[in-house]
Formats: sequence, C-alpha cells, structure tokens
Amino acid sequence: STPKGATSFDVHATSAVTVHIIHSPMTKPMINSRWPLDPDIEVVVTIDVTSRTVNDNKVKISYYGQEGDELSVAWLYLTCVDVSLDVDLSRNGRVKSKGKDKANWTWGPDGQGAVLLVNCDRDSPGMRGTDGSQVDIRTAADLQDMSIMLLRTQGPSAIFAEYQVVLHVPESDADKVRVFHSVGSDSHPRCKPVLGPDKLSYVLDHVGSGENTFYVEGLAFPDVGFSGLVSVSASLLEVPHKNSPATPIFTDTVVFRVAPWIMTPNTQQPMEVFVCRATAGLCQVCPVSCSTLTACLAEMAIALPGAFFLFLLFLLLFFIFPQQDELEFGYVEAPHKTFPVVFDSPRNRGLKDFAFKKILGPDFGYVTREPPGRNISSLDSFGNLDVSPPVTVRGKEYPLGRILIGSPLPWASGRRMSKAVRDFLYAQKVQAPVEVYSEWLSVGHVDEFLTFVPAYDRKGFRLLLASPNACYKLFKEKQLQGHGEATQLVGLKGTERRSIDEILTDESLKNDNKHVQRCIDWNRDLLKQELGLSEQDIIDIPQLFILKGCRAEALFPDMVNMLVLGRHLGVPKPFGPLVGGQCCLEERVRALLEPLGLTCTFIDDYFSYHVLSGDVHCGTNVRRKPFAFKWWHMVP
Repeated sequence: STPKGATSFDVHATSAVTVHIIHSPMTKPMINSRWPLDPDIEVVVTIDVTSRTVNDNKVKISYYGQEGDELSVAWLYLTCVDVSLDVDLSRNGRVKSKGKDKANWTWGPDGQGAVLLVNCDRDSPGMRGTDGSQVDIRTAADLQDMSIMLLRTQGPSAIFAEYQVVLHVPESDADKVRVFHSVGSDSHPRCKPVLGPDKLSYVLDHVGSGENTFYVEGLAFPDVGFSGLVSVSASLLEVPHKNSPATPIFTDTVVFRVAPWIMTPNTQQPMEVFVCRATAGLCQVCPVSCSTLTACLAEMAIALPGAFFLFLLFLLLFFIFPQQDELEFGYVEAPHKTFPVVFDSPRNRGLKDFAFKKILGPDFGYVTREPPGRNISSLDSFGNLDVSPPVTVRGKEYPLGRILIGSPLPWASGRRMSKAVRDFLYAQKVQAPVEVYSEWLSVGHVDEFLTFVPAYDRKGFRLLLASPNACYKLFKEKQLQGHGEATQLVGLKGTERRSIDEILTDESLKNDNKHVQRCIDWNRDLLKQELGLSEQDIIDIPQLFILKGCRAEALFPDMVNMLVLGRHLGVPKPFGPLVGGQCCLEERVRALLEPLGLTCTFIDDYFSYHVLSGDVHCGTNVRRKPFAFKWWHMVP
C-alpha cells in the first residue's frame, strides 16, 4: 500500500529490467519525471536476460509527499528464469527457440504451427498392432515417425529446487496424443511415456539449465468431434507447502495439428501396384513395381497370344471384380517424415484383415473406420471413392484435389456410404469431398461411370465419363457405313452377341440408356460446378447399360473402369463390333485418348471365365507418389 500523504512516485531499476508506465492520454509525468499517484496508472516491469543468481534484479519505487519529500521506498526483488516449450513452429524440419504465438496454429505458406503424424505404421516386427497402439517405444525407427519437442529451462538452480516444472495436456486431448521423455545417458538413451490417454501431467525431476527432449506421436486422425488440433503445455508451479496445491506462475503452450490422410489421384505418378488373385479358398496379393507393369502394358500391344495369356494369368485379371474396392492407398506427411497409409474399407469381400496383417509394416501405415452395428452396403466399397486432380473452383484452389463419394440424390433416401467413413473423409479437410450421384447403379460405385486421366494441356487432366449417347452415335455411324450386322458381346457371361442393328432397334434398351444418360448428365453438371470444369475438360467414353430392376449395370465391359499408370492405360476390352477387322469401340477410345499422349491397352477381363477353373476374382490397387504440394500451405 502507498504511504499516507504520498502524491507522486518514481521507479528505478537495475540495467536488465525494463520499466513500462501505462497511463491514460490525460495523465502526464510531472516536471521532475515523477508520476502522480493516479488510479489509472500501471507499472509493468519486464526482463529479457535470465538471472544468474536469485534476486539479482531489483526495482526501487520511491513515494513523495506534496512538498516533494521522499516518504517511503519499496523494493521489488526479481529472479528471471526461462521456461520455453519449443517445436517445429515454422514447419521446416527444425526446432527453434523463442517462437511467438505458439498456441495458435495457422494455415498457408506463411502460417505456423507444428505437425504431428498418427503413428499408424508398424516398425517393430512381431507386434500385433500399430506402433501407436503400443505404450512403449521398441525401435529407433519408431522415433523417426514422431515430432520433436524441446523443453528449454534456464535460471539459477536454487529456483528450480524450490519450484516445479510440469508438462501437461488437456483431458480432451489426452486420448489423441502420446509424449515420450528421452532420459538416460547418450550411450544408453531410453524413452519413457509421460503423457497420453492415462496420463494428464508429468512432473520433471532435477530440472536445471538445459534441454529436455520429448517425442510426440499422434494417436487419432481428425474425425467427428476432433479438429486435429492438440496442445501440450509446460508450467512453472510454486509449491508453498508440501501438502498445499501448487500455483502456476507461468505456462507455455504449443499446438500441433495431426496430419490428415490424403488420397492421390490418377494423375500422380504410380509407384507400386498391388495385384490380387482370389479363389473360394485362397487369396493372394502381391506388390508389383510400376516399371514392370507399364513395360508389360506396352508389350501387350504387340504381344503374341501365348504371351498375352501368361501375362493375364499372372497379373492383370482385375476389371469389375470386388477385391480392388477393399483398399485405398494414401499417405500422411509432416516436415520430417512422409509415409503411405492404406485405408481399409469396412466392406470385406475376400481381403478381410489382409491390409492389417500383410501391408501394415515399417513406414506403411493402416487406418480403417467401422460403422456401429456393421450396417454396411455396396457403397462402402472403395470403388465408390475417388479423388480429382488439383482444381480451382470460382477462384478457390484445391491443390490436393477433391474427394468424390458416390451417394443417392441429395433429397432422396437410399444406399449411402456409412456415416463413419464419410465423417472421416470430411474431417481431413484438405480434399473437401463432393458427393456425386451413383446410387442409380446396381453396385453403386463412382468408378463405373467416371475416372481421370493425365493430359499435357489445359488443366493437366481430363475427366472421362461413360456415355450411352456417345455409344449410340458411334453405332449409328457404323450402321450408316453398312456394318449393321457387326456384333457386340453383351452380358457378364460373355456368351451372347447382338448386332448393331439389333441394339439400335431395341426400344427397351434405348429407354434404359436414356435414363442412365440423364443420371450421368446430372453428375456432369455437378462436377463442372464443383471441380471448375468446362466441356473441353470432359471426354465421353462410349458405353451402354441395362437396367436390372430399378438400377443399371454395364451391358459390356465398362471401359471407364480402367487402370491408369502414368501415360499407360489398361482398358477393359469391350468386345465391340468388328469393322475392317478392328473393334470400333477400341478405335474410338484410342482416337479420343491417344491425342493426349496416352497409350491404351485393351485387356480381356472376360478371359478369366474361360481359362481359369473355379471362382476366380482378381483386382488391383495403385500406390502413387505423394503430392509435391505441402498440405499445410493450403487454406481450406
């Protein structure tokens, strides 16, 4: 309290202390540099230099009476300590000290905030689950998946003997992050878990001037109720008595954002193809390098029938079969590490647990979402999941493209991808999903009527859409040229052939395809709007459908459902009408795509029914190169 009769004061401090007088514009210092004792004046002192000894900084406040005589003096003794929690704030792979505004995470190339990877791979052989499901660290490789966090402390050792330094996480974040403390000697280091699902705080022992190293791992991807942001804090606590509650004096907080799971579109360079061959009693999956596969695709254009047969038998009997729809390959990325992550569909059709048991491994992660009650439909297969190349829509950039999910019409009921999977995809933020209309199909997958292929010009890609109109136009052209008797293979068994004349006069089939074309046109308009496309960005691929009940199936092998490996396309062989010894459907597709620098190889997917015994299904899935663009540079 101020002494009785005091009307003014002044403040002096040692050299390391900066004194700030905060006052209203109406209050001015007196002629002798003293300040009037007004209630609106505040004195704030700061120190930028860490103390070497306790109480080595002083502030003197002198109080003066009306006549200018000094009535009393108050001394403030200060000890400055530095407690700083530091992370890779600038996202360049390095941890720097004394960052500003560490508790805020911002997007964009000029943004800041550390990135955390979900530790969803398995670096230790013999483990049952992912690394993140284990409380302990078993290999040095596991540490490389984690983000480094440093606790830097400086100040007199006597202070840290009397005060506590505590690391802590909010209860809401505890099940989404785990922190390990690196302890022991340099020759025998070890890491012990100190924060996580069952540990909200950790008191550090024997704190002095120096650094403590921590490793931080994510335990959960962004999802409903979790934005992806987690915070960790370090507090300096005063403990007045042994049994008294500690009082925080200072807290430093850092915020991480958990890296999202990112899909890769067909325009990204392929790295590895996983090929599946499944029978009733056996399922085999093997990875094949893309250089091997693209070389085989190129050779197939001139291969002898025998070589063609062997290649099919070994590798590419994959179109229209369900196993390819169980897995989707993506990746996670932080400034210090990137690795692929397979997303396992909740709809298991021959590859149940395969991704978890066989693909999950060192630097290859795993994630899945299981809807409650196992209420799963065909739309939960990942043939119903695609992603566009990068697009710009009405001035807004989507540098990682936009996810496409097949659904019923917005106002209609019907089969829908399970909420657990859709919620997960929406929560990743960086590839804002678009729900397209696919429920008109029997299987209901987006890959049955659309795909993307790379192109050198315009936006760098083309959207391919299945088109009954384009097929009828082609068949009418061939009929006018006198080829109406040429036949088209139809049906899944591949035993029936119908002539162009018969197809063009079939009114029931024509009405079916009018309905299908309207469904595809609805999607065409939606994709033009949501992906910023024009008609020049879209290519119509001839295709006919037939209604089975109220939903459609492809009348002949669906050419849009192709394998895209860079400039090499593996296209389902349509077995179309032969004109001059050549399939007119194949010729038209080549004429549409080869000007873009694409090579089309048409593959006999029906061949498997005739040459392989038993119930054989085959499928492929492609792991592609991650985007060069860093997801944290975008603004969702």
